[in-house]
Amino acid sequence: MTSAAVISTSAAPDTRSDTLIASFERAGYARVAPAILQPAEPFLDLSGEDIRKRMYLTTDPQGRELCLRPDLTIPVSCDYLASPAAGKPQDFCYLGPVFRHRPEGGGEFLQAGIESFGREDRAAADAEMLALGLDATRHYGLGAPDIRVGDVGLFSALVAALDLAPAWKRRLIKDFNHKTSLAHDLDRLTIGASHARPEYQGVLAALAGSDPKGAHALVTDLLSIAGITAVGGRSVSEIADHFLEQAALGAQASLPRQTRALIEKFLAIAGDPDEAALKLRAFAREAKIALDAALDLFESRTRLLTARGVDVSRIRFSTGFGRGLDYYTGLVFELHDPRARATGPLVAGGRYDGLLTRLGSARAISAVGFAVWIERLAALRGGS
Repeated sequence: MTSAAVISTSAAPDTRSDTLIASFERAGYARVAPAILQPAEPFLDLSGEDIRKRMYLTTDPQGRELCLRPDLTIPVSCDYLASPAAGKPQDFCYLGPVFRHRPEGGGEFLQAGIESFGREDRAAADAEMLALGLDATRHYGLGAPDIRVGDVGLFSALVAALDLAPAWKRRLIKDFNHKTSLAHDLDRLTIGASHARPEYQGVLAALAGSDPKGAHALVTDLLSIAGITAVGGRSVSEIADHFLEQAALGAQASLPRQTRALIEKFLAIAGDPDEAALKLRAFAREAKIALDAALDLFESRTRLLTARGVDVSRIRFSTGFGRGLDYYTGLVFELHDPRARATGPLVAGGRYDGLLTRLGSARAISAVGFAVWIERLAALRGGS
């Protein structure tokens, strides 16, 4: 752990942030305060090892890796899953410090936010999140932020309709939020498996066609015989999973160039939500790809935003917009100060229906929420 100076009063709530969280409570969100010290594993598993260099880490006497929470979504989700209400609709709000190494500014900063679990009215819940996020910026004097919106669900529906191996479909969806990785995946598919390293091709091809459980047991046994217990924080089982994933990826024949062109055409669609919906309907008809369910949800969300008084013509929607975390499954959005675009989002969030199963839930639970960067909002001219 770095020095105790990391924990300070620099992120203490002010009157305006207290008023903001009170408005969330009036909207029906119960205020919660997860522990500051958290198990590090969920953050590393869900956000990737890249986050490690930005976390404040320590270990307990049993050798378990702990951290000062770098965000609040995962702690709120874990506390919800550990409660008697797990699986039932529950709405929470929070205000408290989070801790990350940053090139500029202190390692502690204040974050507010909302997490909503178990709601089946997904379009209405999505619209409510974006509307409440806009309320947060107005609370600090910014009435017209830049609104950037994407929808991972639309990309997932496209990929599901393509003739690709299941492993490649999972990989493309996982990498959607990491544009360099997605471009690499498309390059790799287009070039084809024939360019894989020849010394591995036979083994990978055999594993790709074998019984998954048997293949996993074989790889695990081989690693254990070799004396390998862990690499880079991954267990033997996780290493085996990764190796088998590579086998499945390598078994995919090359991606037809017209299929890559189709994906890239989809990722170029942009406009306000009404414009984008028209373009997406036309794209689906021309490509003969069934996107109806995802588009129905998209258009329903737009109507509900309008009903909430949101001027949807101000929304900048892009099919290629993502948020850098692979657990998002639907709506993603960011609100920015149009006068200071380089400072990062003021409010950001989206739908993450896949997160709670990855945290241990036995069944899928719908989830949507957002975080508010109090420090950035307070720096606005209107927030001074």
